[in-house]
Amino acid sequence: MFILGLTGSIGMGKSTTANFFREAGVPVHDSDAVVHRLYEGEAVAPVEAAFPGVAVDGRIDRTKLAERLVGNPDAIKRLEAIVHPLVRAVSERFIADERAHGARVIVLDIPLLFETGGEKRVDAVVVVSAPADVQRARVLGRAGMSADKLEALLKRQMSDAEKRSRAHFIVDSSRSFDSARAQIHAILRAVAALPGRRIS
Repeated sequence: MFILGLTGSIGMGKSTTANFFREAGVPVHDSDAVVHRLYEGEAVAPVEAAFPGVAVDGRIDRTKLAERLVGNPDAIKRLEAIVHPLVRAVSERFIADERAHGARVIVLDIPLLFETGGEKRVDAVVVVSAPADVQRARVLGRAGMSADKLEALLKRQMSDAEKRSRAHFIVDSSRSFDSARAQIHAILRAVAALPGRRIS
């Protein structure tokens, strides 16, 4: 089984790209979706213990949590130490299940793939990228987003240029959906001839 890691900075079109992989019949593990589920279940108690007051009605209030994290790198590290191992465990079950079902290619959609060392878990990395002005326009068009919030998010992430330099494949999301789909299918054709290197 060949494991593709999918990543990209905020506003680059990673979620749309993940959906194009799904369209092509490739199983995708969405780390962000897992975090959302964990914030309504397994992660509630340990996150509330670390950040008292962020749990509301039995689930983590992401807005309250975000307020505790802004400008506080130590708090971010404390949260990641709780959440990342839980997400990793879910992704390992996903990999095992898809291997058991005979999947030839799967995708691990991990926003902070390089930042968390996740590239060591995959056979190749796909980076979704777009020009900085396109990225900025997309992000600032989101509800509740500001230029200051965007800058704070970008400071936490590896630069787009660095990600592209470390990628095996790059998807340019600045063109049409049809273009992005064609790029996905080209990647799948390329990896079809490659052996997956992971055996566990």
